[in-house]
Amino acid sequence: QGYSSAASDVYKRQNVDCQGAWIAQFARMGAVYARQVLGVTNPRVGLLNIGEEEEKGNRQTKEAGALLKETGLNFVGNVEARAIPMGEADVVACDGFAGNVALKAMEGITKALFDLLRQELTANSRPKLGAALVKPALRRIKKRMNAEEIGGVPMLGVLGAVVKAHGNSSAKAFFSAVRQAYRMLEGNVTDIIRSEL
Repeated sequence: QGYSSAASDVYKRQNVDCQGAWIAQFARMGAVYARQVLGVTNPRVGLLNIGEEEEKGNRQTKEAGALLKETGLNFVGNVEARAIPMGEADVVACDGFAGNVALKAMEGITKALFDLLRQELTANSRPKLGAALVKPALRRIKKRMNAEEIGGVPMLGVLGAVVKAHGNSSAKAFFSAVRQAYRMLEGNVTDIIRSEL
């Protein structure tokens, strides 16, 4: 118990307060995951930053950007957070702090958007009629954006196929996390990451 808790604290500190070289390694690991698990042949790798221009960012992102240009990855340069849901990159590399903020902001915006749609489409009889027509499309969109379909976040760079599920995961989310871990094993993700780093 003491060892795992200490190791977890070190892992969290290293991912939140990173060197640029580590962010470049995260990008390489993400590219392996995208190829081996998601089936993206030549994943586009972006670097999360406050602007697309090379000169923008802090010391870590500038260092990571310079290193990523030399990796041989399909590096598309800096991407802003708003580009993530638009699919401008298949892999977006960043430190754990910026990534967590971006992810939770997107989760909140998605929930707020669906709540607003539900309120407006059930306000009176006229929108309810329109809602009935678009309901199948809204269900498909919700499914595509549902975190339960993914199950959790892959912990890349550890010796094994590890997927961190949310604390309040449903049975479906847990099943999806196990399925994702299985795909990581099938794709030999751990060994490929080890050989590439």
